[in-house]
Amino acid sequence: MHELSIVESLITLCEQNAKEQNTTQISEVYVKIGRLSGIESELFKRCFDTFKLNSSFCKQAELFIEQSELEITCFECGQNSILKQNEFKCPHCQSTELKIISGEDLLLMRLVMN
Repeated sequence: MHELSIVESLITLCEQNAKEQNTTQISEVYVKIGRLSGIESELFKRCFDTFKLNSSFCKQAELFIEQSELEITCFECGQNSILKQNEFKCPHCQSTELKIISGEDLLLMRLVMN
């Protein structure tokens, strides 16, 4: 259950941003979770709701999660595509020579501070 350590790091990052901006409270946290990140969104949200109670900055924060699509570039035909399934073939030329552009990471997109 690596969601616990990831949420802990996210809250630390939020607190650092709040301190840098001289604010006392974060009301909204927006993240983007990639489909291949290995992070389960529901578990991540439950962990956030638990851990935020120990943070003076995030105690009242609401978490908003956006799922990130799996975007690839094909080395054969050069096309960028969104893969709807975890079938790693270019939908244009069927090549398996691909580079993943996005869909593997967790990104902090926005903080709303009061």
